[in-house]
Amino acid sequence: MENSKIKKHQLISHTNGKSLEEINGTVKVPKNASFFKTLLAYSGPGALVSVGYMDPGNWSTSITGGQNFQYLLISVILMSSLIAMLLQYMAAKFGIVSQMDLAQAIRARTSKSLGIVLWILTELAIMATDVAEVIGAAVALYLLFKIPLILAVFITVFDVFLLLLLTKIGFRKIEALVVCLILVILGIFVYQVALSNPDWRAIMEGFIPTAKTISTSPTVAGMTPLSGALGIIGATVMPHNLYLHSSISQSRQIDHQDGKEVARAVRFSTWDSNIQLSVAFVVNALLLIMGVAVFKTGVIKDPSFFGLFDALSTPSVLSNSILADVAKTGALSVLFAVALLASGQNSTITGTLTGQIIMEGFVHMRMPLWARRLLTRLISVIPVLVCVSLTKNLSLVDQHVAINSLMNDSQVFLAFALPFSVLPLLILSSSKQEMGEFKNSRLIAFLGWFSAVALTVLNIIGLPDQIKILFPKNLLWAADGISGLLIILMLGLLIWTIFDLRRSSKALRQSRQS
Repeated sequence: MENSKIKKHQLISHTNGKSLEEINGTVKVPKNASFFKTLLAYSGPGALVSVGYMDPGNWSTSITGGQNFQYLLISVILMSSLIAMLLQYMAAKFGIVSQMDLAQAIRARTSKSLGIVLWILTELAIMATDVAEVIGAAVALYLLFKIPLILAVFITVFDVFLLLLLTKIGFRKIEALVVCLILVILGIFVYQVALSNPDWRAIMEGFIPTAKTISTSPTVAGMTPLSGALGIIGATVMPHNLYLHSSISQSRQIDHQDGKEVARAVRFSTWDSNIQLSVAFVVNALLLIMGVAVFKTGVIKDPSFFGLFDALSTPSVLSNSILADVAKTGALSVLFAVALLASGQNSTITGTLTGQIIMEGFVHMRMPLWARRLLTRLISVIPVLVCVSLTKNLSLVDQHVAINSLMNDSQVFLAFALPFSVLPLLILSSSKQEMGEFKNSRLIAFLGWFSAVALTVLNIIGLPDQIKILFPKNLLWAADGISGLLIILMLGLLIWTIFDLRRSSKALRQSRQS
C-alpha cells in the first residue's frame, strides 16, 4: 500500500500494463440495444482521431492549393481521406482484438534499442504537430484579442490547466467536448462556403484524379500540383493517429472471450471512425473550396493565418457582394480565428494522449498527463519563440511568412515517421498469429500495402524539397546530401523494423506449433 502511494506521487514511473490504463474498458456499451443507440455508445474515439486530420497544419496547404490550382487537388483530399479510413480501421481493429496499442505491440516484438529509436522518432512527429498547434492557437489569440504574439505563445503553455480539468471529468465528456469543437469548425466553414456560392459542377469534376494532379508543372507561387498534393497528403495522414486509435478503441467495456462481442466492437468502431473521418474530409474539402470560391483568384499573397484573416475582412478580395457585405462586419475573419482556436485546442487533447501512449508503449514510462503536456509544449514553443524574436524587426508580411514556413517545415518529421507506424500496423494486423479470425482480408491487405508503399514513395520524393526549404540558396548542395542521408537512414531503419517484426512473428508461430 505504501509503495503504491509513493508511485502515485512520482513524476515518472515504470508501467507495463494496459494501454491508457485510466480509461481502458471504462465506457459501458449496451448489449441488446438498437443500431443507433449502440453506435452512439461506440462514438467518440473516431472524433478524437479525426482531429489530427483537420488540425492547423492542414489549413494553409488546402487553402493555398485551391488558390493556385482551383479544384484540381480536391481529388488528393478524397484519396488521402480514403487511405486514412483504411489505416484507422486497421488500427482500431488491432487494438480491440489484441488488447494492445500499436506502440506496445511493436515494442514487444522488437529489440529494446529499436523501441527507443522509434519512440524518439514518433515523439519528434508529435512535437512537429504541436508546433503547428502552438502557432495556430497563438495566432488565433493575437487576431481575436490583439495579444502580442510572444505573450500569446506563452499563454498556449497554460492549456495544461485545461487538460488537467478534462482529466477530472471523465473520458466520455472529453469525447463530447471534442465533437462540439469539431461541429464549431465545420459550421463556420459551411457558412463561409455557402455564402461564396461555389461552382459545384467543377467541384464534382475535381474529385476525379487525372495526370495533372501529380504534374510538376505549372509552378504557381512556388507550388506545383505535385508539391501541393504531397503537402496535402503529408498534412492529412498522421502517423501518431494510428497509435492513438489502437489505444482509445479499447476504452469500451467488452468481453474479449466472446468472439461475437469483439466482432461487434470492431464493426461499430469502424462506423464511428468512418463517420468522423468523413467529417474531417468535408472540413478539408471546404478549406480548399474556400481558397477557390471565397477569394478572387490569385489575390492571396500572404497564405499565413494572418494573411487569410486580413483577406476575410477585406471586401475587395472576396468573390461576391454577399461575402463582401458580411466581411465589412468583421464576422468572416472573427469566425475564422475562432475555428483556428477550436482546432488548436482539440489537437492539444489528442496530442497529449498520443504522447502518453507511445511513452508507455515503447519505453514503459508513465507521466501524469499534465506534466507530459507541459514538457511537450515547453519544447514546442522554443522554435516558435525563436522565429518570432528573430523576425520582429522585419516587415509584417515577412514575419507572417516566416511563422507560416516554420509550421510547414516542421511537418518534415511527419513524412519521415509515417512508414514506421503504417508498415508495422500492416504486418501485425495481417498476421493470423496476432489477429486470428480478425486478420486483414486479402483485399484489405492489398489496399493497405498499396497505400503504404505509395505514401512512403511520395514522402521520399517530397523529402528533398522539404529539406531544401530549410537552407539558403548557397547551401543547397548540403541539403541534397542531408536528404540522401535521411532517405538511407529511413530505408535502413525500415528494414531493421520489418526484420525484427518478421523474426518475432516466425518465433511466435513456431512456439504455437510446438
